[in-house]
Amino acid sequence: MLFRIVSLTSVLIWLIAAALPQTGPIPEQKPVREQPAETPPIPMEKPAAPLDKSPAPADKPDTQVPTSTTGEMQGPPRPSLTIAPESDEEHQACLKELTAMGATFKDIPRIDDGNGCGIDKPIALTSPLPGIALKPEGKMRCEAALALAQWMKGSVIPSTAALENGKIVTINQASTYICRLRNNASTGKISEHARGNAIDVASFTFENGKTIGIEPRREDPTLTGAFQRAASASACLYFTTVLDPESDAAHETHFHLDVLERNGGFRYCH
Repeated sequence: MLFRIVSLTSVLIWLIAAALPQTGPIPEQKPVREQPAETPPIPMEKPAAPLDKSPAPADKPDTQVPTSTTGEMQGPPRPSLTIAPESDEEHQACLKELTAMGATFKDIPRIDDGNGCGIDKPIALTSPLPGIALKPEGKMRCEAALALAQWMKGSVIPSTAALENGKIVTINQASTYICRLRNNASTGKISEHARGNAIDVASFTFENGKTIGIEPRREDPTLTGAFQRAASASACLYFTTVLDPESDAAHETHFHLDVLERNGGFRYCH
């Protein structure tokens, strides 16, 4: 009986020992050296393109082209300048007065030649007064035509009495409406001709067939000289700008007459 108890005890001890973990020395494990992850090759950058130091191309002309601080345009008239609108009421009043003076004219379509040139309400004038033709027919604003008629009736016709040439039958004009700068220059301010405000009078033809041309006559002691000087001086009563042959070389062959409105009613007569 004792032997059987010892045997069972031995078996239990063996089973317990078998179930316990080994306590013997654990062989040293060498650390595993991690391999770095493979890095993809870095692409070489292309060299930067050299900076373009050339000036940027000029912008195409805008419809709003600035003028200089003096109000002068560089080059020919530009689209930046717009046609001044005219009051219907003032235009009709002008036409009524021009008709009452016996002028012959007709309304024509609005003129818009671009480049700031044009007339909102133009007329074509063929005769400023009865019996006096304007040759060739002139395109202008009504205000310019009315000033011409008033000047002829109030001053020019009365000053011809001593000439003994008969009545004036034709006003020969050198320019009315035309799109250009002043004095046909390549730079500067736009001409009043381009706005329909001006007329250039080159000569007068009389009933007897004689024509008196406009030319330098400051020292001319004849009746013809006196007539031209009287016509020039009196023009400033009707026009706001008067340039005659004594003004400069550009006006040696005509009177330049226009109705440009200036601040304070200022007039330029030379």
